[in-house]
Amino acid sequence: MSVNEHQKWMMEALLQAEEALKLDEVPVGAVIVKDNHIIGRGFNQLITQSDPSAHAEMVALKDAARREHNYRLPKCDIYVTLEPCMMCLGAMVHARIRKLYFATTEPKAGVICSQGCLHEMPFLNHHMEVEAGILKEEARDLLSAFFKNKRAEKKA
Repeated sequence: MSVNEHQKWMMEALLQAEEALKLDEVPVGAVIVKDNHIIGRGFNQLITQSDPSAHAEMVALKDAARREHNYRLPKCDIYVTLEPCMMCLGAMVHARIRKLYFATTEPKAGVICSQGCLHEMPFLNHHMEVEAGILKEEARDLLSAFFKNKRAEKKA
């Protein structure tokens, strides 16, 4: 797949992140791609759904699994705007995601490179390829602006 194809899919994930932003959720988005088609979409909905598991990746995985009528997604790739947390990585492993692409790192809770490389642990029964940095600045800027606004709201 070309760089432009990866940017195309990450841009779709960024569009999902903007949906989260409209709901005043942390702007993280994800899409799942199979055979050059999006089969799952998701954005953060923790607050609006009162669900601690409603991370963008989890929502996209559930959407794709429903469409595929299968909890396994072995020929699928996920594009997410932020480095996944432990919960989301675990779900990707269980779903047998082929490759993870993420835009920007999550220094506090990211488990792909920021707080460890958990996807490489030998005890896992599935290992996926990982690529980071696609549209990194766009994802980082969206998140930075969100948190800057949140801090300004607290001061007001």
